[in-house]
Amino acid sequence: MQYRTLGRTGVQVSSLALGAMNFGRIGRTTQDEATAIVDAALESGINLIDTADMYSAGESEEMVGKAIAGRRDDIVLATKAGMPMGDERNHRGSSRRWLVTELDNSLRRLGVDHVDLYQIHRWDPNTSDEETLSALTDLQRAGKIRHFGSSTFPAYRIVQAQWAAREHHLSRYVTEQPSYSILQRGIESHVLPVTEQYGLGVLVWSPLASGWLSGAIREGREIATSRSTFMPERFDTTVPANRARLDAVERLAEVADEAGLTMIQLALGFVTAHPAVTSALIGPRTLDHLHTQLAAADTVLSADVLDAIDAIVAPGVDLAAHEKHDTPPALLDPSLRRR
Repeated sequence: MQYRTLGRTGVQVSSLALGAMNFGRIGRTTQDEATAIVDAALESGINLIDTADMYSAGESEEMVGKAIAGRRDDIVLATKAGMPMGDERNHRGSSRRWLVTELDNSLRRLGVDHVDLYQIHRWDPNTSDEETLSALTDLQRAGKIRHFGSSTFPAYRIVQAQWAAREHHLSRYVTEQPSYSILQRGIESHVLPVTEQYGLGVLVWSPLASGWLSGAIREGREIATSRSTFMPERFDTTVPANRARLDAVERLAEVADEAGLTMIQLALGFVTAHPAVTSALIGPRTLDHLHTQLAAADTVLSADVLDAIDAIVAPGVDLAAHEKHDTPPALLDPSLRRR
């Protein structure tokens, strides 16, 4: 396992990190399975575990808490808040009111007195940067969080938050957690240059592109992954974007074969090769999934392999741009672009 400094925090984290989204109802992973996954991950050298309040409505945090009991100090523990936690309109977002309340809920579910990294799950257009950063700074000073970061923020919002922290003399975001894979490279043109400029650590999610790069999806095979069962529109190969992904996967499989790598090694080795990336989040549902992904822990791709990948999916290109989660609100809501 490789280790890297998380931005400018001085904290050393593994280049592969354990994402716990599949713990609980989302991935149908039981407590015993989750504990076995955490045990194996820690034994392999992974020291960063990332979860969120909304994963299975808090169940993931509870399962992580039970799995790490008795060894909290050996783990860099991260969670997130901001996505809806029920129908109540104020049980979401990044207002002071909600963050103060929800952090206490997360700490209770995790069974700890602090988290090392508290992340705003999505940018909240209804709350000012000053309000959010002020609340996070106070929670940091209270000892409940060590550092805080953003997740899936557009590049211009990352910049704005850095300036707001400076202007109001508040602590700043020290990490960003964007979606990044061989098939979704858009952040190379905007987000990653900004994170490098401001010295942010980068924890990338979906490096296997929701299973497209797992090796399970190939031409002529029925697509029967867990993700395809509840998001079938993202795997319908009659859709042009999905057809483009499948065509790219077939060409990438040839590159992997020639290099003596699995598709998972190719995919994880690609994202961790970028100098702006600190860690790639893997989200196994089973122990077998974890072991296949851990095989990529020490994968280093040669320049020839990286060049071959660039020839298949060009730098800065998203093959499914409509699936991005950092789209400016005005592109989604017509009322915001009309007087």
